[in-house]
Amino acid sequence: MADDGLLDWLGEELTALGSLSCRRMMGGRTLYLDGTVFAILDEGELWLKADAASDAAWDAAGCPRFTYEMGEGRTGSMNYRRAPSEVYDDGDALRHWAALALEAGRRAPVKKTRRK
Repeated sequence: MADDGLLDWLGEELTALGSLSCRRMMGGRTLYLDGTVFAILDEGELWLKADAASDAAWDAAGCPRFTYEMGEGRTGSMNYRRAPSEVYDDGDALRHWAALALEAGRRAPVKKTRRK
């Protein structure tokens, strides 16, 4: 599914959780529901926000962490998990996992903006 088609489908299926918006970021997109970061979209794959409180559910579903190459042979990771495959064609599954990610987004500390 192309990113734009996937975004359209996410927006339709997630209306019960909030209004979907996105920003382009480093070749991918950051996804928000009512202003709360809950996911990233990278190369056609959906990665949903996780945290210590939700890690057990992601682990039980076999959802790996988002990792990236940092250079010099190092790998970094972020608190996002690959969405289970059923979220791409099952709206109920999408809403279940997106709600879990949205709660993780709400628990995340708010980043302070720097003054100039």
